[in-house]
Amino acid sequence: MATSLSTTLSTNNLCSNNITNPTSTHLLPGLSPNRTLRLSTIPKHLRYTTSFSLRQTLVMTSAISGSPAVDTSVVSEDTANVLDTVKVFDLNGNAIPISDLWKDRKAIVAFARHFGCVFCRKRADYLATKKDIMDASGVALVVIGPGSIDQARAFIEQTKFKGEVYADPTHSSYEALQFVSGVSTTFTPKAGLKIIQLYMEGYRQDWKLSFEKDIVTRGG
Repeated sequence: MATSLSTTLSTNNLCSNNITNPTSTHLLPGLSPNRTLRLSTIPKHLRYTTSFSLRQTLVMTSAISGSPAVDTSVVSEDTANVLDTVKVFDLNGNAIPISDLWKDRKAIVAFARHFGCVFCRKRADYLATKKDIMDASGVALVVIGPGSIDQARAFIEQTKFKGEVYADPTHSSYEALQFVSGVSTTFTPKAGLKIIQLYMEGYRQDWKLSFEKDIVTRGG
């Protein structure tokens, strides 16, 4: 089971130069002048970062260390265009274009593996501790999960998460970002040890939410 993958989407006044100590940067060829797709390797808790700018928007996808959630080597320059067609649902069942979540504001968007994931609950808890800072800076805190609106509501009720939560029942945003899927990539011995550690810290997996349909094998 992987840790959660967090994605930061912000207006381009938050440039990627704020990322500290990158060990390497690779510029990929074949991109238009108004689009930059960059792959950087960063040590410790931020292992891989892929970013690209489009229409005055900077989108940065970061995989937390130890997570096989995303294969950054296959991120396409067309990802932003694909995301423009993706819709997620708020807790009232309203369909919202995912790009609207960062269109006119700065936002930190975390993609959960699934709403029952114990790692995602830990990550959501961590992000929630920074919400006052984000609020003061005018940055929205958002979690997107692969699942139903009812599952998103259960996540809110169980975690008391204070940010925005959206459901992606068709997993279209996960497919657009090319997150991996499958038991062999999301269940590992290392993940098992981390689950034990989180249980000792008081976090709990919601197995009922976890094993609905195929969401338990989703990367995020």
